[in-house]
Amino acid sequence: MPIDAAKATSAEPRTTELAWDHKDVQLYHLGIGAGAPTPEKPHPATDPDELRYTLESVLHVLPGFATVAGGGMALAGGLSAPGIDVDLAAVLHGGQTVTVHRALPVRGRATQTSTVPAVYDKGKAAVIVLRSEVADGDGPLWTCDTQIFVRGEGGFGGERGPSARLELPERAPDLTTERLVREDQALLYRLSGDWNPLHADPEFAALAGFDRPILHGLCSYGVTLKAVVDTALGGDVARVRSYTTRFAGVVFPGETLRIRVWRDAPEEGRLQVSVTSADRDDAPVLADTVIAYS
Repeated sequence: MPIDAAKATSAEPRTTELAWDHKDVQLYHLGIGAGAPTPEKPHPATDPDELRYTLESVLHVLPGFATVAGGGMALAGGLSAPGIDVDLAAVLHGGQTVTVHRALPVRGRATQTSTVPAVYDKGKAAVIVLRSEVADGDGPLWTCDTQIFVRGEGGFGGERGPSARLELPERAPDLTTERLVREDQALLYRLSGDWNPLHADPEFAALAGFDRPILHGLCSYGVTLKAVVDTALGGDVARVRSYTTRFAGVVFPGETLRIRVWRDAPEEGRLQVSVTSADRDDAPVLADTVIAYS
């Protein structure tokens, strides 16, 4: 069987050395739409607030960068863990959480420690849970919890795992904004390290059941975080403490993301977010999405 859950969860932690500099951060920001027009900023390329994402002398780092630092080794580490051997065409990103322990530096060297806390049996699919903890010489930087959904690998008799869903507030959102996903967005985003051909090769996408390549889930994740930081948190990336989501549906390059935000618990520093495709009757994209902030 390609997935040996017991072997995966009992394996010794794996360590990987990560390194990045301002070019990696800038590339990531460009890959999630930095510098592109938005409803709030129709001409943003040289806007001082936008330059914080693109100009090295004033660069701030969005916490979403944690998912690609060092070339996206967190996800790669999960797929190469002992006891796991899966077909990339069957793999989808199920969910993601980034918890920030302090502001991410523009350049750095750090050690990533990866484990597989659980492998869940969903019947027709398996969910691999990967935890990556990253620290440098000054202590912990961030923790990534990743859920990898693998079609056709369930039925091995394991635990089904949690299935709770977060209901959206019944009132209107406190703010709504939209972000266009450019036709070449996936081609640019993949340069940050996720080389899965599902996001670039039409023939491979067809093998996975799609009529054309789809956008990386983590690109939608990053686009959403930037939009929320810019519109709800005053553009201050350092206010983000954690960001969690479930990938509820695909996005095709060229579509527009509709992002709704509720100040669910302002006294606790909590935003609830819903992301849908404005081009497909608000088809779900990100669900169960919460940003905790200071």
